[in-house]
Amino acid sequence: MAGDDRLILVGQVAGGFGVKGEVRITAYTADPLALTAYGPLLRADGSPGLTLTSARPDKNGVVGRAREIGTKEEADALRGLKLHVPRDRFPEPDEDEFYLADLVGVEARDPDDAVLGVVKSVQNFGASDMLEIAPATGGPTWYLPFTREAVPELHLTAGWLRAVRPTEVGEREPD
Repeated sequence: MAGDDRLILVGQVAGGFGVKGEVRITAYTADPLALTAYGPLLRADGSPGLTLTSARPDKNGVVGRAREIGTKEEADALRGLKLHVPRDRFPEPDEDEFYLADLVGVEARDPDDAVLGVVKSVQNFGASDMLEIAPATGGPTWYLPFTREAVPELHLTAGWLRAVRPTEVGEREPD
């Protein structure tokens, strides 16, 4: 995906740490210390956010120093800042691997190959990953569990996935 400049959320400032201007960042990456390898972390609009100069692991991410922060007050003022990285800064995944962010924009097709919609986002409300689907016919988005039962096929290079909608609560299978 060379030249892919989509911004991927990788962390969020949790506030200051200690009294010397360190910042605590909640990491949304498999390896929290990877935040130091991505270069400048960006705001949602693509403008510079933080440039980590050092970091160490913490229970929810990292604690570190950033070029833009000199005091605890400056770190606390950035609490809640979401930090992003362009997709093309990530290493290419191995064969049969992918980033959840790569699902965004993929077409969702039912078992009969009818287009249900497009993956708008990947959310995790605590239990497991959910695909937010924007219906092809318009209307409100709906959620599909990202499980092998609900998404039995992924064809990311072709730009689509198979979506098997679960039976809604209150619906019954025909007798």
